Amino acid sequence: MKFARVMYIEQKSGDVEGVARIGWVRFSKTLRTMYYDGKEFIKTKSGFKHNSIESESNDEYWISGCKKDGDDTLYGGHIPIPIDEDARTEYWINIRQKPELKYKAFSN
Repeated sequence: MKFARVMYIEQKSGDVEGVARIGWVRFSKTLRTMYYDGKEFIKTKSGFKHNSIESESNDEYWISGCKKDGDDTLYGGHIPIPIDEDARTEYWINIRQKPELKYKAFSN
């Protein structure tokens, strides 16, 4: 693995908005493969409303970097997104720059 980064991960099951989380995503050396929650994701350039495919199930996902303003969803909108416990400090202190919220379990 080359590196890891806290990212927004949303499963796109044909809906505009799918089930989402914020957590640590690890990358392969080529940066074309990502790993999260025991799953492997392959980047795609041909997706409609998605940018990654989960390799085992072929489910579509939108995976992107978290934004400082917390507007992480593909189509905008400040909705609460669960944050993995091990990613909270990085998310609230280094990405959102709101250290007073580092124990908060949801964005926004």
